[in-house]
Order: sequence, then C-alpha cells, then structure tokens
Amino acid sequence: MTRSVWLKADGTVGDWESRTERITAGLEAGVDWVLVDETDVAKVRELGDVNVAAFRSDADLVEDAEDEGAVPDAYVVGKNGEGDGTVDLPPDLSGSADLSTLRRDDRSTRGAYVRILGKEYETFAEAAATDADYTFVVGEDWTIIPLENLIARIGEETELIAGVTTAEEAQTAFETLEIGADGVLLDSDDPDEIRETCEVRDAAEREHLDLEYATVTAVERTGMADRVCVDTGSLMEGSEGMLVGSMSRGLFFVHAETAESPYVASRPFRVNAGAVHAYVRTPGGGTQYLSELTSGDEVQVVDTDGDTREAVVGRVKIEKRPMFRVEAEVETEEGVDRVETLLQNAETIKVHTREGRTAVTDLEAGDEMLLHYGDGARHFGETVEESIIEK
Repeated sequence: MTRSVWLKADGTVGDWESRTERITAGLEAGVDWVLVDETDVAKVRELGDVNVAAFRSDADLVEDAEDEGAVPDAYVVGKNGEGDGTVDLPPDLSGSADLSTLRRDDRSTRGAYVRILGKEYETFAEAAATDADYTFVVGEDWTIIPLENLIARIGEETELIAGVTTAEEAQTAFETLEIGADGVLLDSDDPDEIRETCEVRDAAEREHLDLEYATVTAVERTGMADRVCVDTGSLMEGSEGMLVGSMSRGLFFVHAETAESPYVASRPFRVNAGAVHAYVRTPGGGTQYLSELTSGDEVQVVDTDGDTREAVVGRVKIEKRPMFRVEAEVETEEGVDRVETLLQNAETIKVHTREGRTAVTDLEAGDEMLLHYGDGARHFGETVEESIIEK
C-alpha cells in the first residue's frame, strides 16, 4: 500500500500569507497533495510541483477553466455543505446534494470531505466512498473507533484519508486495524510537525527484511572485471548499505563507504557494489542489474537490522578493477545452498560478519557473512515461481 500525506491549506486555516508558509513547509517536507480552495489552485502551482486538490466553490459543476494551471488534480465536495455539517444531512441520503455532485461529475478525480459529527456521518462517509476516489474523514475529538469502523467497512473502491493534526495521530491512523488509512489530511502550521508526518508516512511504507548469516566457504582472486560504484543522492549511516549478489536468491550485505580509511576519504553516499552482472535489491522487492542502473533510478538501502529505505541514484561509476569471488553456504529447509558474488579486491569494501564491519580483504573461509536469502527465481527483476539454475 502506498501511503500519502495531504496538507490542508484552505481559507479556514488563515490568510494567504499564512497558507503560503504552510504550503511551502509542506513542499519542503515532501507532502503528496495540498488541499485548497478552488480560487487558490493556480497560486499553489506557482509555489512548486505538487498534486493540488480543491474544494468545490458550490454544488454546481464547474466548467473547464481557461487556464489549465487553475484546474486542480482532484475536486473535493463537502465544505460548506453536508459533509462538514454546514447543511443538515437529509433523512434519506438519496436526496443528498453532496452525493449528487459526486455522482454527476465523472470527468475528474473526486473526493468527499466528511466531518464525523456522529454515527450518521459515518454512514454518510460510507455512502460517499462508493463514488469518491478519495474519502476524507475528520473526527472532531480524534478517536480511533470511527476510523476503525470505516476501515473495516469501506473496501478498495476509495482511498480513505484520515484527518490529523500531529505526526503521532498520523502514525496511529496508518496502523489502525493493522491495515491503516491510505493517507492522512494534516491540519498544522508547524513545519516540524509537517516534516515528521512525512517521515511517519515513509516509515509506514518501508519494508523490513529478515537478514541471516551464511558461512563463507571461499574467497578467491578472480582477476579484472567491470566494477560498479553506486553513488546515491543520500548520505548513509554506518550500519547501512545495499544487498548485492550474483544470484538473486542470495544477496550479500555490502556496507556504504562511511568509514574513514588511511588511503581514501569516506564516501557515505556510495556503495562499491560489485561487478556489472550482479543484482542489487530495489524498493518493493525487485532487483536490477548493476549495469542497468542510471541516474534517477531508486535503489533500496538496508541496515544491518533489516530496516530499509529508498535512495535515488545520482551517478554510477563503472571501472575495471581486480575482484574477489566470495562464496557462502546457507542452511535451508531443503539442505545447504551455495550463493556467491564478485566484490572488488580493496580494503575499503566492507561486508558485515559476526564480528561486525569487515574488509573483504580480511574475509576468510569460516567467517559468517550477513545476507538476505530467498528461494524465488527472478525474471526481469520480479520474483517468479520457476526453476532457474544459477551457478
């Protein structure tokens, strides 16, 4: 599930100067959407590149604007209507003006904004969800029960967006009933709160991997090969690196060049990942050949505990270098499996053993080396149930 952070920045949160500060903080933090009044759409687009949703100014369908920049990416009904309690809900929802607007306008992406003022508004939100691409639910006294009810009842026909005011509330929304809301609508001016909410979103999306140790059986000089350094747009920590290997089922943990060396300065944005033929793990469980990586691609950064994050490739350096072939054995339910990779013969390349960060030049048979093992084969980087022999 891809989570999203929406930032509420309509006229109810302050004047345009205040809204500009809020939107700018959101752009810098990396929010996915900004929700504003329809008259502010073009001004938001001038501030930066972000998805813009707009509250409809009234229940009438709006004709296409002459200026494409003034057309939002999604329209939202409910403000100053039944959704926010300005207009009473009709006894029979078939007579709802907000629901009628949602159903009539099928030309654009649509959202429904509902304040949960009582049980009847939960029912209203459920009805809106059948026609809305996005359903915003905002609790007055933020409690988990209405959100639990809606997560349990609303299917995949809509994305459920929970109204929050803090990063802590956002984390709860993302974790509710283990499924969590698809996104949050944040109402806050605090730049730190906005940034932390985006960090919560990122953490909720990240994969956790089960890493294990394999026993090294051979470390051999193999001569020259085309070696790949992956330079990312992010600074990595001392416990972080990437998963690479000659065989997709066994990817070795290689540390980023975060450690100081008497021979070369640290390069905490870089992983010296191995030869061009090797796989590197990418976000979502895919792989790419190191030779195929280019600037702008995403790779998965992983730490020694198995926690992951994404990093953008800034540059790939391919140079001829002397290499080691590293072979290791993994204990599986079917028996012992052998996996291997090629790594540059240089003391600055560090892997992770039981003793911690270890230079590949110090690696010996019998050492235990950290890796990620999986029994699936790969086809164009995706796991497939197929018999493929790699040796």
